[in-house]
Amino acid sequence: MSASASGASDLSGSSTGLKAGMKPRHLVMMSLGSAIGAGLFVGSGAGVQAAGPAVLVSYVVAGLIVIFVMRALGELVAADPNPGAFSHYAGKALGPAAAFAVGALWWVQLCLVVAAEATAAAQIAAAYIPSVPQWVIALAIMLVFTAINLTASGSFGEFEFWFSLIKVAFVGLFLLLGLAYLLGWTPADPPAQIFADGFMPTGVSGVAAGLLVVAFAFGGIEIVAVAAAETANPERSVSQAIKTIVWRILFLYVGSVAVIVLVLPWTDDRLAESPFVAVIETAGLPFAASLMAAVIVIALLSSMNANIYGASRMAFSMSRRSMLPRGLRTTNRRGVPVPAVLATSAFGFVAVGLNYFWAAEVLGVLLNIVGSTLIVTWVATLVSQIVLRRRAEAAGSALPLRMWGYPWLSYATLAGIAVIIGLGLTVESVRFQIVGTLLFVVALYVVGLVVTRRDRTAAV
Repeated sequence: MSASASGASDLSGSSTGLKAGMKPRHLVMMSLGSAIGAGLFVGSGAGVQAAGPAVLVSYVVAGLIVIFVMRALGELVAADPNPGAFSHYAGKALGPAAAFAVGALWWVQLCLVVAAEATAAAQIAAAYIPSVPQWVIALAIMLVFTAINLTASGSFGEFEFWFSLIKVAFVGLFLLLGLAYLLGWTPADPPAQIFADGFMPTGVSGVAAGLLVVAFAFGGIEIVAVAAAETANPERSVSQAIKTIVWRILFLYVGSVAVIVLVLPWTDDRLAESPFVAVIETAGLPFAASLMAAVIVIALLSSMNANIYGASRMAFSMSRRSMLPRGLRTTNRRGVPVPAVLATSAFGFVAVGLNYFWAAEVLGVLLNIVGSTLIVTWVATLVSQIVLRRRAEAAGSALPLRMWGYPWLSYATLAGIAVIIGLGLTVESVRFQIVGTLLFVVALYVVGLVVTRRDRTAAV
């Protein structure tokens, strides 16, 4: 049986042409870099508008689910590091068609995220340099960061490490400035009344609507699974990264959103544009607001940078398993999958054209598409972990990292995701998004059946 037929070919490390240039600190900061992007700096405002202060409930619920999903993913990666990550594991657990569907969905999703983040960064930058059209800024961004992703993995990892470190530091600064305002230590008076319209002004439906926005916000942290294959000691590196990343993300996200809902009314129009800048402006710190806007642009670019990396490795892995065109499986002498990087960046360049025609609408459309696709990745990860853990225990295999409370916590996390989907189906705008995603996944699965059957036939 061919590699693609089994969905589980060996794609780790040097067997692929990829080079182990990443260090553990690169792995941690890349995941932070991917997750702290448009979802936090722009999407958090959309979540507050949808649910009011009760969006904090959405963040806590989604955050706990992400922690458990990442622990399950860590068990899989530590035992079998592979650039195909959840696609590879879905292939081992559920068959090659599932591997194709999960991998293709995640690749398409990240291509859309890259476009969203390039658009968001260009939108913010254009407000400060109005003489330059938004589409020109978006084009420059895509050219520069495509070039960065064509460097060797070690150089890329070092660049992303410092890029991510800057924005993590400024998220911490934002938390301190927001707290100082609430305590009355800034030039502006603190808010006279918090939660004027109550904690849950839009009811349970608002919290449900906010959950997919929040799901998008946490997206990107799973890149640690993809990047692990390019580290010198993937089993040890991914174990360290998984144990620390999720808690840092949860603290930074929930802390930041708590400051936003305590400072700004949920009806504030500025939430749709840049809630972080709006908080600092409200605190009476205009210079810091301008600085924060610059940092947000850096943060979006860092996230986009990491997402180009992650999506290109998924495309590379799927090509190696004969699920995407053969041309995407090649690497240059530095171990960079150049065709996969260019294919991943392509939609970002399409978004440049969309920015030219519909600059004001592009970002909102892209943000709405992505949230529900992440839920599919979470479900595939948990199901794969349950199946492969059962096989490992039957075979007596040792696991470097184990999922907590197996199997009950894995099943409970799946149940929590099912509740999110059920609540989402009660909200008209979210229902359309979920149903559309499910139909797309079914279509990808059918395509996967055709692609992998053709490859099996050729191998006979």
